[in-house]
Amino acid sequence: MTDIQRNLSVNKSRLWNMHLEMAKIGPGVAGGNNRQALTDDDRMGRDLFKTWCEAADMTVSIDTMGNMFARRAGTNQTLPPVLAGSHLDTQPTGGRFDGVFGVLAALEAVQTMNDLGIKTERPIEIVNWTNEEGSRFGPPMMGSAVFAGALSEAEAKATKDQDGFTMGEALKEIDYVGKEPTQSRPVHAFIECHIEQGPFLEREDKAIGVVTGVQAMRWYKARVLGEARHAGTTPPSSRKDALTAAAKLVLKIDAIMQHRGDAGRCTVGIFQAFPGSPNVCPDRVEFTVDMRNPTSEELNKMDREFRRAAEDLYIDTGCGVEIEEIWFSEPVHFDQTCIDAIRRGANEHGHPWRDIMSGAGHDAVNMARIAPSAMIFIPCKDGISHNEAEYSSPEAIAAGADVLLSTLLDLAGPTT
Repeated sequence: MTDIQRNLSVNKSRLWNMHLEMAKIGPGVAGGNNRQALTDDDRMGRDLFKTWCEAADMTVSIDTMGNMFARRAGTNQTLPPVLAGSHLDTQPTGGRFDGVFGVLAALEAVQTMNDLGIKTERPIEIVNWTNEEGSRFGPPMMGSAVFAGALSEAEAKATKDQDGFTMGEALKEIDYVGKEPTQSRPVHAFIECHIEQGPFLEREDKAIGVVTGVQAMRWYKARVLGEARHAGTTPPSSRKDALTAAAKLVLKIDAIMQHRGDAGRCTVGIFQAFPGSPNVCPDRVEFTVDMRNPTSEELNKMDREFRRAAEDLYIDTGCGVEIEEIWFSEPVHFDQTCIDAIRRGANEHGHPWRDIMSGAGHDAVNMARIAPSAMIFIPCKDGISHNEAEYSSPEAIAAGADVLLSTLLDLAGPTT
């Protein structure tokens, strides 16, 4: 730690007010936000962010995937920059802090450097990644995936929302197709601030989570196939009811999670029965499955248990099951140098911290493929996220931004 890094704190009021201003764009129905990727509300949020960055003497550029980069010059412009940021898009019933905190905390860190006349040797770039949530266009973390070479730009732009609108069309619609090619380039490090989205920091009264990695994840589409029959004339002995069979399978999926305690995650987020008539036994049910675990080995066991349960379902009910894996992400272990810088920042500010493994995917997962990366977590009330009730206090947000400020100065090299 250098003398210039000691006792530096961000402007808590300014940071909080930026969150309140951003939350006015794409308001939800219960105090949160519905600012889904590449909608008019997303465009307005991007425009506001761009205005704030330019007011902080940063140069804003946009790549062909709509990823935004706000650059603060370093004293040595030939050095690869330190990147910090997250995303501004939200879930349909999202909160005011998920993703947004990471973008605005980075902006506040730069504004604090400007206020105090602090220069860094390396440039610093604040990034707003396109379509992190994946709620309108799947898969999630799409902008960073293309940037890191994990997904082709053509494939990303060809994905469609529920209305058949492609991502490429949506980017053009909001006028956020930039001129810079979307591709990996030299990056010294990437740091992402985020709310925890879980209960552990609040339970343990820790101000900071030093994220050491992200658990493995699998997404599936499942189809249970039965036989359509008249609801009033078909006795139980003659039924192949896809809905009741699917319900049994969902309970098996939940048991797979419960067996692993706090380490396992299984979620059925979408569940649809067909043909959707009140007096017809459903012949088809389609649903999604999200499975997660800190290790690939254990996630593979969960996968085998899921498929075995599907086989058993056919024996028990006569209903077949089709399982399609649509996305897989290996567990990620973040860079030790970045982790140590975050720990030093937390200690410098006297914030109690703990190491933590992220249960959620983040853009840092993709960035870890191409650059040293790590994350800073702050607590959120009751661990609630992807919900309009999501909340982090001004004090919690400022603590995370303080640690980010110290971390950026550590990695970018402050100059006197």
